[in-house]
Amino acid sequence: MAAVAGDPDILTDFVAPTMLGGPPNITGDYFTFTGFRGYTMPVAAFAATKASAAEFPALNGQSVSYARLVFPPGTVNTPHTHPRAAELLFVVDGALSVGFIDTAGKLYTQDLTIGDMFVFPKGLVHYQNNKGAGPAVALSAFGSAAPGTVSVPVTVFGTGVDDTVLAKSFKTDVPTVQKLKAALTPPPKKP
Repeated sequence: MAAVAGDPDILTDFVAPTMLGGPPNITGDYFTFTGFRGYTMPVAAFAATKASAAEFPALNGQSVSYARLVFPPGTVNTPHTHPRAAELLFVVDGALSVGFIDTAGKLYTQDLTIGDMFVFPKGLVHYQNNKGAGPAVALSAFGSAAPGTVSVPVTVFGTGVDDTVLAKSFKTDVPTVQKLKAALTPPPKKP
């Protein structure tokens, strides 16, 4: 049995924030997101710019969001999942090698170039990798205004799971687990 979640259906055309006083006070500005403007290449590391309900409130109730993914040469968007949405990736510049793993443990991979699209099914572990000498840029569409992202490396090694449990699970020793944890522990969140 699989557990799935999704955005609730709304009973109005859109969800208007109460601070704006409802539909009569809303303009086209509310439905406009400008956060993808103004990036320049090269960037030093993989970068994702999100347009989800958190960044773009007009998406609340619309069951859709986007992200712009920028990959300098040799970078990877580490294995991760989106528990509340499938992802449709569209390559707009460069080339990417992508893949996902289904629940039976089968790996599906593909090399993509400009104009190609690839779908990552909801909740499955997947990744994108720029193996090329030049940068790559992709747009990802999600079937949720809040798809969520769960990073596999950070979740496994950076959240306090006991070293012995991880050593036994990965058939290694505790010092190896501690090295991985040291490299993957996220920095403390700023207040």
